[in-house]
Amino acid sequence: MKEVIASPDAPKAIGPYSQAIRMGDLLFVSGQLPVDPVAGGMPAGIEAQTRQSLKNLGAILKEAGMDYSNVAKTTVLLSSIKDFGAMNAVYAEFFPSEAPARVCYEVAALPMGALVEIDAIAG
Repeated sequence: MKEVIASPDAPKAIGPYSQAIRMGDLLFVSGQLPVDPVAGGMPAGIEAQTRQSLKNLGAILKEAGMDYSNVAKTTVLLSSIKDFGAMNAVYAEFFPSEAPARVCYEVAALPMGALVEIDAIAG
């Protein structure tokens, strides 16, 4: 049974997709851009953008009755791989132990000119 998860504390989807879908015990969270759900803009810099993307992820996890400890895998998209170290430092704050499996890519561009986008699978 597929269940749509939507948190008012995370930005609304900017296209025809859901913030997250629960299928059985698994939660598939769509890529989270660093958009402030209240102000609507994005902070400047990779550290602040990574933090906002992960806060948005956390709001969706909370809506589903989960938290960061439930995350099994993430995908991190960066507009520049040169930001890998700075992104990693902030990412480690949210996953201080038993970090999820992860892949990280540099991409040509991200929606809205973002520097980072992060998706997740949790269970």
